[in-house]
Amino acid sequence: MSWTKGFITSCLVLASLLYSSEAVPISVDKTKVKIPEETVQQPPQSVDTGLHYDRYLREVIDFLEKDQHFREKLHNTDMEDIKQGKLAKELDFVSHHVRTKLDELKRQEVSRLRTLIKAKQDIEGGNDMAVDHQALLKQFEYLNHMNPHTFEVEDLDRLIKSATNDLENFDKERHEEFKRYEMMKEHERREHLKTLDEEGRKKEEEHYEEMRKKHADHPKVNHPGSQDQLKEVWEEADGLDPEDFDPKTFFNLHDTNGDGFFDEQELEALFTKELEKIYDPTNEEDDMVEMEEERLRMREHVMNEVDANKDRLVSLDEFLIATKKKEFLEPDSWETLEQNQAYTEEEMREFEEHLARQEEDLNLKSADLQKQREELEKQQEQLNAQKIELQQAVEHMERLKKTEQPPEVHVEGNAVPEVVLHEQALPPGHQPDSSNHQEPPAAQNDIVPQELTQEHPNQSQDGQPMSQNDPNSVHGAPQVP
Repeated sequence: MSWTKGFITSCLVLASLLYSSEAVPISVDKTKVKIPEETVQQPPQSVDTGLHYDRYLREVIDFLEKDQHFREKLHNTDMEDIKQGKLAKELDFVSHHVRTKLDELKRQEVSRLRTLIKAKQDIEGGNDMAVDHQALLKQFEYLNHMNPHTFEVEDLDRLIKSATNDLENFDKERHEEFKRYEMMKEHERREHLKTLDEEGRKKEEEHYEEMRKKHADHPKVNHPGSQDQLKEVWEEADGLDPEDFDPKTFFNLHDTNGDGFFDEQELEALFTKELEKIYDPTNEEDDMVEMEEERLRMREHVMNEVDANKDRLVSLDEFLIATKKKEFLEPDSWETLEQNQAYTEEEMREFEEHLARQEEDLNLKSADLQKQREELEKQQEQLNAQKIELQQAVEHMERLKKTEQPPEVHVEGNAVPEVVLHEQALPPGHQPDSSNHQEPPAAQNDIVPQELTQEHPNQSQDGQPMSQNDPNSVHGAPQVP
């Protein structure tokens, strides 16, 4: 069985959806009223509440419904007792299988929240900061974060109260969001006019007024929830004779899930014909966002007039009582959105001042970012210059290494390469080391044995004494060492 948004909104909805889905017996004149053929209805899809924990909420409810003891207690529990947490205490008597599954659902939900929190920390630049999951989980009031492992009575109590409270504020938030939308649309229109010359502004203003008048020119809108409005649905949507209108029959025809209640979605569906009188998605002058706001206004109005116990559901009894009131039979005219501006001029002024402050803050941040960018570019230029200098130094060292290497000697055949030795300058007072100094080899005929020159200094090579006047003798010639 599907759990509707109205069910999730309040605990009474829990009880309502567990009742028999049989329709209330009605008395109909079959000669005048065409009864729709019976068809096998598929269970309606679950309605998304819009809450960030919607899936967790619906899964918990689905499993609680499977426990027979919990279902029976739900039938006999008063709305006030549910609000005070008495129903949550029945969780202690739920079967072990259901409790085990609820424990698993809670662990999955806590894990999901921790993942979301970590992702948020990463986006905000807190990668290097330790994440205090316990502190952050405190913002999620619909579960007991101090016990992340098991689903207890406190968890069910928190879930019921949080869903009820959050959905009560849901409509208020939607109204505020729509108001901001309308003010932003008007702000952008005014800003656009500032960019035009006088003639252009005049044409734009004329076109704007023309669209407003065209949008306001529509058939009369019936008061939501009135006899005239419901009869029109009875005739055009249901194909029945308006003279045969019967409130009980109407209720059962439009209680689409057969639970004995009109929830918010079922009520809003009744206003489609009225909304089609005002809005057409193909028309330039019609805004579909405004259409949804109008639908919300109509539903809230009917709930305020008909929902006596404020459980956000309309029971058959509440509906029948409302059809006997003067407001149902002789309603006032309905004022649409164009007759009720969503904001005042004072709110518009404050909104534009807020936008101006935001723009100023953004400009300051932009200037600061531009300054940081210029500083980074300057640092990058310095790094690039240092890099170029380093490259030049490396290239210079490479050139020096190449110039200090001895020249390569090319040898042809078996020739011995001539080695040129460069004498190094000696410090003053040092004599060259003759032991490491060798003269180049002389020709074979010019070699004189050292022993001969030392023992016979005055003899010629053939053994004869040399005269001092011998022309072949060289006076003062140095001896060969």
